[in-house]
Amino acid sequence: MRILLITYDNESLIQWFPQGVAYITATLLKHGHEVDIYEQDIHHYPEEHLTQTLDNEHYDMVGLSFIGGYYEYRKAIKISEAINASRQRPFYVIGGFGPSPDPAYFLKKLLADVVVMGEGENTVIDLIAHLEQKKSLSGVLGIAYREGNKCTINPGRPLIEDVDSIPMPAYHKFNIEHYRLLRMPNCSKTDFIMPVLSGRGCTFTCNFCYRMDKGFRGRSNEAIIEEIRYLQKNYRISYIAFSDELLMSSKQRTISLCEDMIKADLKIKWDCNGRLNYATPEILKLMKRAGCVFINYGIESFDDEALKNMNKALTTKQIVKGIEATLAEGISPGFNIIFGNIGETREILMKGVDFLLKYDDGAQLRTIRPVTPYPGSPLYDYAIRHGLLKDIEDFYEHKHTNSDLLSVNFTDMSDDEFYAALLEANRILLDNYHAKKEAAMRQQLEDLYLRKDATFRGFRQT
Repeated sequence: MRILLITYDNESLIQWFPQGVAYITATLLKHGHEVDIYEQDIHHYPEEHLTQTLDNEHYDMVGLSFIGGYYEYRKAIKISEAINASRQRPFYVIGGFGPSPDPAYFLKKLLADVVVMGEGENTVIDLIAHLEQKKSLSGVLGIAYREGNKCTINPGRPLIEDVDSIPMPAYHKFNIEHYRLLRMPNCSKTDFIMPVLSGRGCTFTCNFCYRMDKGFRGRSNEAIIEEIRYLQKNYRISYIAFSDELLMSSKQRTISLCEDMIKADLKIKWDCNGRLNYATPEILKLMKRAGCVFINYGIESFDDEALKNMNKALTTKQIVKGIEATLAEGISPGFNIIFGNIGETREILMKGVDFLLKYDDGAQLRTIRPVTPYPGSPLYDYAIRHGLLKDIEDFYEHKHTNSDLLSVNFTDMSDDEFYAALLEANRILLDNYHAKKEAAMRQQLEDLYLRKDATFRGFRQT
């Protein structure tokens, strides 16, 4: 088959490398299919350009994958309208965490032919085989499909247990010269950066998380190191952004991976997502030796009762201990805090602000957003049960208009009180960030004129 996969535009100057699309591309190529990438993300094409492309080029299938979110939802509608308007409309497949929780709704809304639910590599190959052999799609696990106005949801497909069996992302089909310009905490101006996935899934079950796959499946250390070496050799990558939901999935795995990275002498910087209950001095020391410069932590709240309500499996004592150990080792911590989960109050919000002011090292600008009950998450189910949401259409069409605005208010505060509290909190955090930036620039001035610092290269934004 000749297949067009779309990387949609999220209106960023430098886009995150579309890893999911790259994995699917690699799998399709392995099975002998022809794949083109429609780079709306890089070129910022209007949707009319996609219609023209499909009118002028024949494709057997077109694919779009997207996550849950107000922007992604509206973008998927525009892209779907462009596809459906084409004179040579291909067979249209959608996938990702966006449509997977309620595939029937998205089939009808976007007029797609198939939703691939969850992990797509094995499913898309099976789907194509059924289409080529003109067999009923009822035999394809892990999809929902539309026939006229009827939507059929098939049983799910088992997860790919051996993730090393999945081909490496098809980097050669993508404009890596663009994607490697991504900026991450503590990178230099000359670093080239690419994300790498070291595993799939997560061992924890926070109530706001809409991940559909259960458990964690890690790649082998050898496969991870091989991919890093490939990126270094072919694209001069000097910084890896590990994009797993949780690289620090256990103490044992973190130690094993770091030890092998040190033995491999990769000479690479990297960051990852981590867990504070695993952030011990000995593990952090090893991570630092292996090249780690930043760990993004999901803190979410600085209140033990709130952490318990969101099933975070973390305490404020563990948070403080882990953050202090991270800073002591010279690694920058990322502070993710959200507000508005079940039972949270203004006082709890301000505890989070005080915590950030005490420990923030200025590596990133951090603000606090409202919690969002994405479809597929336990929090979404809670909202449905308690009459705070009607259904997925109510969520996307009426409630979820922006990630920084309330979709559902789970607190006892009025909406106006909620926003007033967030306004106060984020004003404090923004003032703190800019004060640190100003202090750093004033220090540069003194170093330049009082100490004749010849390394000064101007006040640059990047």
